[in-house]
Amino acid sequence: MRRTLIAGLVLAAALAVPAAVFAHGAHIHKVVGTVAAVDGNKVTVKTTDGKNAVVMLNAKTRITLGKLKADTTALKAGSRVVAEGTENKGIVTATLVQVGTAPIVAAK
Repeated sequence: MRRTLIAGLVLAAALAVPAAVFAHGAHIHKVVGTVAAVDGNKVTVKTTDGKNAVVMLNAKTRITLGKLKADTTALKAGSRVVAEGTENKGIVTATLVQVGTAPIVAAK
């Protein structure tokens, strides 16, 4: 009986470790910046720190322009965006892309 209990605990611990390792990928990543290029479902965003980030769109990606629903035609070079989604190997697969409506103001 005691052997079975110990074996069960060892098995439960062994199954819990991989779940903890993969849990990191499930949280939401944000990309904030300006659209540099759009190539099909791939959007390159120049982030606020000057780096380029790749955002992938899919059938589940929701795009908004202000408070209104939009489609991929709203994503144009120079548009300000906030993209949210899961990240894998440096690429964010967006669940939501919000396109800014206010004009970009040049720094003085």
